[in-house]
Amino acid sequence: MLAIAKEFGVTDITAATAKPELITRILQAQTEAQGNIFAQGILEIVEDGFGFLRRRSLLPSPDDVYVGSSQVRRLGLRTGDYVTGQTRPPKDNEKYFSLLRVEAVNGVDPEVAKRRPNFEALTPVFPDEMFDLEIEGANLSQRLINLVNPLGFGQRALIVSPPKAGKTTLLKDIANGIAGNHPDVHIMVVLVGERPEEVTDIRRSIKGEVFSSTFDEPTENHTRVAELALERAKRLVETGRDVAILLDSVTRLARAYNLAVPPSGRTLSGGMDPVALYPPKRFFGAARNIEGANGQAAGSLSIFATCLVDTGSRMDDVIYEEFKGTGNSEMILDRKLQERRTFPAINIPASGTRREEMLLSPEVMKQVILLRKMLSAVGQIEGTELLLQRLGKTKTNKEFLASIAKAMEADSKN
Repeated sequence: MLAIAKEFGVTDITAATAKPELITRILQAQTEAQGNIFAQGILEIVEDGFGFLRRRSLLPSPDDVYVGSSQVRRLGLRTGDYVTGQTRPPKDNEKYFSLLRVEAVNGVDPEVAKRRPNFEALTPVFPDEMFDLEIEGANLSQRLINLVNPLGFGQRALIVSPPKAGKTTLLKDIANGIAGNHPDVHIMVVLVGERPEEVTDIRRSIKGEVFSSTFDEPTENHTRVAELALERAKRLVETGRDVAILLDSVTRLARAYNLAVPPSGRTLSGGMDPVALYPPKRFFGAARNIEGANGQAAGSLSIFATCLVDTGSRMDDVIYEEFKGTGNSEMILDRKLQERRTFPAINIPASGTRREEMLLSPEVMKQVILLRKMLSAVGQIEGTELLLQRLGKTKTNKEFLASIAKAMEADSKN
């Protein structure tokens, strides 16, 4: 494929270039060589059956490309599909460029894409393969998560955090750990109601797609970006890809839906409409590990979402109570650790992953149980600080666990 790309004059590619990106670049070069106009974008289908190819912002713009309803029906296109193809300029009475020919859907032939399954029909199972986040020379967050809060393919993890406890930094560490050790995983970061400078920082810090709406944008933008990003992830999973979504935050997403949905006439404590909780729950609940034929893995959708607590808002407390227990992994960040400037400020006794024995080897599982017992004897704050100090003295978790086992063996002999 690299040879084909070079034939069409495609530059700035290496053996590490992802296959879907390489296919898109080849199709673009081929289309432009024939004198045609190339277009690509994420498809959004509207109520009347036709659609538009949206740019990376996922918001409507004059540069969108019109996709006719006949093409949508014939090729079985769905909202969230990444479509590439040839276009024509608008005619006198038209506003948008129109899609003439579909070259690829999510990086594969359109006829092949027609035979894919529906996301809702796929069978969800517990995560059984772990994300190895540990990168030598990086900070301690990734190593600590591997030990006390292991994350797997298809995990639905809730990161519960008070303000200024380092949740956004933790998300970046998770994204960079996945990108470094699992380059085949498609990473997507969804930022809802975020500060503009944080959006820029994350775009520059991670390798992956970043979809964002800042706090100064209309409420409709927040919900639209989240919904289209989720549909984009589902379409990738339908083709067998592993996708990881990092959402910051589910609290702001629920607030946005509270303003966007028509009032139901009922109100929970804090002014929360119960109907507004369904869409963010549907987003979070989409995370799953997919069971393929004969029990083989067939793609996964992992979602790591932050949830705000201790903000002084009763509505935020209600949102947390509604989401508590819906994930199969919870990472609790601690205000006391944050006040002591101890990062990552993970409350180890309160955090954990369901069925973590499916992610860790039996030997490591025994050592982690022993480690938790030791920490509970010391106390949460002192134990976390001691653990981070000991981790900092070793280069890898394997070396750290070996030192713990050696120390315990020496104590037993004495």
